[in-house]
Amino acid sequence: MDDLGFQIRSGVVARLVIDRVRKRNALTRAMWEALPGLLAELAADDEVKVLVVTGAGPSFSAGADISELISGSDPADPMAELRAFNLRAQEALREFPRPTIAMVRGHCIGGGLEIAVNCDFRFAARGSSYGVTPARIGVVYPPAAVRVLLDLVGPATTKYLLFSGDLLSAEQAEQKGLVDRVVDDIDLESTVDEFAATLVSRSQLTIRSAKETVNALLAGADADSAALARYRETIASGELAEGIKAFTEKRSPRFPWT
Repeated sequence: MDDLGFQIRSGVVARLVIDRVRKRNALTRAMWEALPGLLAELAADDEVKVLVVTGAGPSFSAGADISELISGSDPADPMAELRAFNLRAQEALREFPRPTIAMVRGHCIGGGLEIAVNCDFRFAARGSSYGVTPARIGVVYPPAAVRVLLDLVGPATTKYLLFSGDLLSAEQAEQKGLVDRVVDDIDLESTVDEFAATLVSRSQLTIRSAKETVNALLAGADADSAALARYRETIASGELAEGIKAFTEKRSPRFPWT
């Protein structure tokens, strides 16, 4: 286990594993602080085409380490440093340039759910549970974190999670759009691997452009110029020509960037 509480497994399908099993993978301030740097290293590795984020042991993550919530140096805002690290980590995961998949077992609560919802996809094992619990302890949730939930599941479910602090089952989370797919625990790894392999086989330029466009539109930013640049890149690299040729020849494409 890395001293920072993460394991990194590089490769075409890389793994970022939250590893504090004895604490149900609760995330410390140091872990939130370290996460953007770890993601930057993975993003700089051209071999990586997909990133799977998961937890070691039976839980994804039970949330932020509650012992550190109000341990900051400013008595007027003892959560300031933790909040800054947390939001920076969420943004870094959300902006990771390749597809990200949260593979969830067990508890996915609070900060753990923040990690999961900032991934592109969430694949869940039956028996896993989901919730945001600030109302149980009097924490005011940052608007940036609320916005991610709001974009994903809409106002009613966002309010339900934040107001009640109740936990959803995997099946309930799937119904509300919080997770994308629920499978038996024994099938979770193979299901994620199969989907990751599908993503690896597709045009990486198309995927990157689609992710950039979705993120820009959600942020209310202009997406046209970046999408046009990616389109020109698919032509210059030969990806578009290969995709069309493979389709007409009824074979799998061999994309230059795959």
